[in-house]
Amino acid sequence: MQKLLCAAACAASMIGPALAQDLKIGVVVPLSGPPAVLGKQVEDAFRLAVEDMNGEVGGVSTEVFVVDSELKPEVALTRVKGLLERDEVDFVVGTVFSNVLGAIVKPVTKSETFLISPNAGPSTLAGRNCNPFFFSTSYQNNQNFEVLGKHAQDQGIKSVFMMTPNYQAGRDAVEGFKKFYEGEITNEVYTPLGHQDFSAEIAEMSEAGAEALFTFMPGGMGVRFVKQYRESGLADKMTFLSAFTVDEATLPAQQDAALGFFGATSWAPSLDLPRSQEFVARFEEKYGYIPGGFAMQAYDAALLIDSAVRAVGGNLEDKDALREALEAADFESLRGNFAFNNNHFPIQDFYLLRVAQREDGKFWTEVESKVFEDYSDSFAQDCKMK
Repeated sequence: MQKLLCAAACAASMIGPALAQDLKIGVVVPLSGPPAVLGKQVEDAFRLAVEDMNGEVGGVSTEVFVVDSELKPEVALTRVKGLLERDEVDFVVGTVFSNVLGAIVKPVTKSETFLISPNAGPSTLAGRNCNPFFFSTSYQNNQNFEVLGKHAQDQGIKSVFMMTPNYQAGRDAVEGFKKFYEGEITNEVYTPLGHQDFSAEIAEMSEAGAEALFTFMPGGMGVRFVKQYRESGLADKMTFLSAFTVDEATLPAQQDAALGFFGATSWAPSLDLPRSQEFVARFEEKYGYIPGGFAMQAYDAALLIDSAVRAVGGNLEDKDALREALEAADFESLRGNFAFNNNHFPIQDFYLLRVAQREDGKFWTEVESKVFEDYSDSFAQDCKMK
C-alpha cells in the first residue's frame, strides 16, 4: 500500500503544475555611501510588506535576499548573477538608479526572471526596448519632470536654469521638463553622478538671472546641494522646482533649508487615502522615519508580486500566465489609481508637492495640486507589446 501511495504521489507531481515550495525574491539596492538612504527606504518597505503578509507572498513561504549595488553597475551585475545562479530567485526587485538598472536588465530578463523596478524608470525601457519580463511600479523617469515643466509653463515662469547629473535619468529629467515648458533655458548644466561641491554651479546660477531653478539631485547630492543653495541666498530669488532633490529620503538632513521648495511625483505621505495613511503610520512606527515615494513603490512591488503569485496558484513555471497576472495589477495601490500600460509602466495620477513641517516638527511633502490624472508616459506608443 505504501508503494502504491508513493507511486500515485509521484505521478501526480509529474502531471500537476509545478507549485512553488518557497518563493525567493532578490532585492538590489544601494546600501552604502550617500545613496544608502534611498536603498534603505526600498528595503524597509519591501520587508514590511512581506511581514504584513505573514511571510507568505502570494500565499507561499517567502525568502528575501537583499544585496548592495553600491551604485556601481559592475558590482550590481556580479551580485545579480549570484541571486540568479546561486540563490535561484523567482523575482528580482531593483533598482534605484537607472544606470544600475541598465546593467542588470539583460541578464535578469534573459534568464526569464521577472524584474520589478521600484524606482528607476529609464526611457530606454519604456519604448522600443520594452521587455515582457520587466515591470515598473514607479513611473517613467520623464513624467515627474513633465509635471514641473507644466507647472512652470502654467505659472508664466519666463526663464529657467537647469541642472542634473550626467546619466540616463538626468537626461530624461531635462527632456521631461522641456516637453511642456516653452520659456527660456538660460543654462543646461550636467554634473558628475555623486557630485558634492556645487559652488561653481551656484555661481553660474547667480550670474544667469533665471526666474526659476529646475534640478534633479537625488540622495546625498540633494542634501549637499540644497544646503549650499539656501546658504547662497538664491532661494529668495529663484523658484525651486525639483524631483527627488527634496523628499522624505533627504528632508531629515535638509530640514529648514528645503522648506517651501517644490517637488513632483505620483504620491506623498500626506496623501488623503485610508490605505496610504495606514501604511505611513505603520512604517513610521516600525522604522522611526517618514516613508517617501521610494518606500511606497517598493511596498507596491510586493503587493504586485503577491497578487500575481496568488492568481496563478503558486505555479511559477508558467511564465505566460504569471506575466498576465502581473499585467492585471490586481492589487490596491497605496497611491490610488494604478494600471499598467502596454509597456508595463503605470498609468497613474501625478502631483505638484511642497515641502512643509508637520506639527511634530518633522519635515515631509504635501500635495499642492494634482497636475495629471491617469497619465501615460509618451514612450508607450513605441512599445510593440500589446
